[in-house]
Amino acid sequence: MFTRFNAALAKFCMVVAVIGLLVIVACVLIQVFGRYVLNDTPTWAEALALVLVLWVTMLGAAVGVRDAGHIGMESLLVWVSERLRRKLEIVIHLLSALFGAMMAWQGTILAESVMGYKIPTLGLPEGLNHVPVAVAGVLIVLFSIEHIIALVKGEEVIPSWY
Repeated sequence: MFTRFNAALAKFCMVVAVIGLLVIVACVLIQVFGRYVLNDTPTWAEALALVLVLWVTMLGAAVGVRDAGHIGMESLLVWVSERLRRKLEIVIHLLSALFGAMMAWQGTILAESVMGYKIPTLGLPEGLNHVPVAVAGVLIVLFSIEHIIALVKGEEVIPSWY
């Protein structure tokens, strides 16, 4: 059940990230059109694109942890026995979970500290630039726990795009 929940969550994050990427492209097109055709650049387009880049990047990074799309040191694990490899993989996922927990904790502190400020051209809270770090941290913890459970059971996490 935990795996199905995480798979659905990862798929949802991917869909949100793709939509965000499409909106970024639209914002940049509006900026270029405004600058070179209308000679009047809309100020909100750049600010919105920057906020969305943070969300797309953080959601994509979290999904990359679940779907094993992140950078790894696979060559080192090939040289060790299967039993030691499984233990090392558990340690790696524990460290990833710890990193995700630190992201969630510090991202929350940072977002709360600047939530009272506004992004000038959007009128949205400045904390929206830091919330994705906290969200991605929580997702990384969940996805790392899923990998640890799968390793203990001798199973493999199936990527969410299947």
